[in-house]
Amino acid sequence: MTKLSAGAEFRKAMKEESPLQVVGAINANHALLAQRAGFKAIYLSGGGVAAGSLGLPDLGISNLDDVLIDVRRITDVCDLPLLVDVDTGFGASAFNVARTVRTLAKAGAAAFHIEDQVGAKRCGHRPGKEIVSKDEMVDRIKAAADARPYDEFVIMARTDALAVEGLDAAIERAVACVEAGADMIFPEAMTSLEMYKQFADAVKVPVLANITEFGSTPLFTVDELKGAGVGLVLYPLSAFRAMNKAAENVYNAIRRDGTQQNVLDTMQTRAELYDRIDYHSYEQKLDALFAQNKAK
Repeated sequence: MTKLSAGAEFRKAMKEESPLQVVGAINANHALLAQRAGFKAIYLSGGGVAAGSLGLPDLGISNLDDVLIDVRRITDVCDLPLLVDVDTGFGASAFNVARTVRTLAKAGAAAFHIEDQVGAKRCGHRPGKEIVSKDEMVDRIKAAADARPYDEFVIMARTDALAVEGLDAAIERAVACVEAGADMIFPEAMTSLEMYKQFADAVKVPVLANITEFGSTPLFTVDELKGAGVGLVLYPLSAFRAMNKAAENVYNAIRRDGTQQNVLDTMQTRAELYDRIDYHSYEQKLDALFAQNKAK
């Protein structure tokens, strides 16, 4: 039986679950936890790479290699199809976008989204965003479509135009991106279900809702978003935020109390960690190897 490509697996997941919940995994360990929880697809956030792997703000500072390190680590251990944030494509020209597409696919990613902000981009839920022209964004999508290594690899166009040019212009951009080859649309920082419905009605391809905490978009439920015609629901940094808060609490407790005893109940146990990463199967293979060597 022929194994499906990563992109085909992503499209298959969308057929099996509507809307498809896509949860953010900041690293390979979290990818395994997401898989264990039953998710059918995962996500690597550009902001997550910047803040989590580099300790830097999401302002276009990270590059393609930074993202690829985390992509490869995730796809090496987790079979779930991975959607990747590539910001503005990691370069000023169509050649850069094409290289990004080819390299991501080779690293095992199933899908990516590219946005219409300028190179010095910002988080989609921050003020002061600047966007490129509609024609320049269309060129980014055309470059990605031309470089697509196989048909099922998913190209998603993100537009941040709502905050800059308004809803009608954002929808117009999205339609143009679909005509240029985008398979799916990511309208960023929407503020109502009606906006999602207008996008879905206009673009005729799956629309992603970014349900990120503490941003511009209300925390709509899956059922509410399904009623608005949304095809994918993204939770980009939910586990990352929880992880950071838990770590901060543990550090403060150890420093304050001189012991970690008071926060043990907030920790994953050693046994739980070993179970999640399949530690014992690796150890058993090592034991068998040692036993074989001793028998010689």
